Amino acid sequence: MKKWTLSFLTLALVLVLAACGNAKNNGNGAAEAPQNNAGNAEQSAPAESVKLVVGATVPHADILKFVAPKLKEEGVELEVKEFTDYVQPNVQVFEKQLDANYFQHQPYLDDQNEKNSMDLVPVVGIHVEPFGAYSKKYTSADEIADGAKIAIPNDATNGGRALLLLEKQGLIKLKEGAGIAATKADIVENSKNLDIKELDAAMLPRQLDEVDFALINTNYAIEAGLNPVNDSLFIEDKESPYTNLLVARPDNKDSDAIQKLAAALTSDDVRKFIEETYEGALVPVF
Repeated sequence: MKKWTLSFLTLALVLVLAACGNAKNNGNGAAEAPQNNAGNAEQSAPAESVKLVVGATVPHADILKFVAPKLKEEGVELEVKEFTDYVQPNVQVFEKQLDANYFQHQPYLDDQNEKNSMDLVPVVGIHVEPFGAYSKKYTSADEIADGAKIAIPNDATNGGRALLLLEKQGLIKLKEGAGIAATKADIVENSKNLDIKELDAAMLPRQLDEVDFALINTNYAIEAGLNPVNDSLFIEDKESPYTNLLVARPDNKDSDAIQKLAAALTSDDVRKFIEETYEGALVPVF
């Protein structure tokens, strides 16, 4: 009987010591239960990433794709939706189908906001795309003949931009103060009797066989395999005021994800990427 009692007490003592060994002191003398490893894994798991859907034309889309890996490290998953027109990227941001877009300059944004009762806002300026004239017939502006047939964009601001460039080349003269909103009706002198056709901007590269020369936005020129620096008859100065912008809505422009995108697009890495990839066709402004 004594042996049985002694064995029982020994076993009880072993169990008590084991329990004390597994417990932790919380600093107040009380024992804490062992922590669950699964709980630790949940607590240390990274926060769920935020998704941004951004609309862009080429080459803007390529710049966005360049920064996507960096943004992913910062918890932002970037989806780039490519467009071939200038209308839908703004409509879809306004209707919240997109979070932001990157393709336009301030005069175009102002025009679209006014015409379509939108309130889109610039977040940051990234680069300038000098606007140029291209031809399959002429190799220099000096060859432009009397009565030459030319094509320019038919949207308000880019059409005006084309006319201003023609004026700077001495090919036409516009009514004083016409500015970026200039139309063919503002031409007061046309010494070479240029036959000016207004066409959708995206169509202009495909019309080069049909006209003597065309004034084409740089994104469409690049998309068509034209090099703005080497292939243009004449081109805007690099000091062009038409900075291409990251654009969002008033309700999300200051969000953490949009601000991370803005910072990525104005980083030293992006400046180097633009300068080395486009060799003057695109010029960083930051």
